[in-house]
Amino acid sequence: MPREDLGKKVDLAFLSAFYGGMLTERQRQVLSLHCEEDFSLGEIAQEVGISRQAVHETILRASAKLEEMEAALGVAARFRKMETGLEQALSALHHQQYDRAEALLTELLHLEQEESNGL
Repeated sequence: MPREDLGKKVDLAFLSAFYGGMLTERQRQVLSLHCEEDFSLGEIAQEVGISRQAVHETILRASAKLEEMEAALGVAARFRKMETGLEQALSALHHQQYDRAEALLTELLHLEQEESNGL
C-alpha cells in the first residue's frame, strides 16, 4: 500500500475517533473495516453485504462528513496541538530547560482558556 494511502487511512481513523458518532452505523462499520482492519473494497462489500461501488461511495461520504466536522469544529487539530505542546514541554523538562517548559505550558493554558471562553 502506498504511504499516501496509509496516511489517509490513519487520518480518517483519527477523525473518526472524534466525530464517528456523527456517522451512520454503516459508515462507521465501513470506515472501521477500511481504516482499522485494512480490508479491500471487495472484502468490505462481502462483509457488509453491499456492492464495491456502494463501499467506495460510503467511504467518500463518510470522509467528507468527517472533514466537514473538523473544518467546522477543529477538535482533532486542537487535540494534536495540545498533545504536541505537552510532548515538547516534557522534553524541555527532561533537558532541564525550565523556562522553555514553562512557556510551552503557559501557551497551552492560554489556548485552553481561549477555547473555554469561546474565542
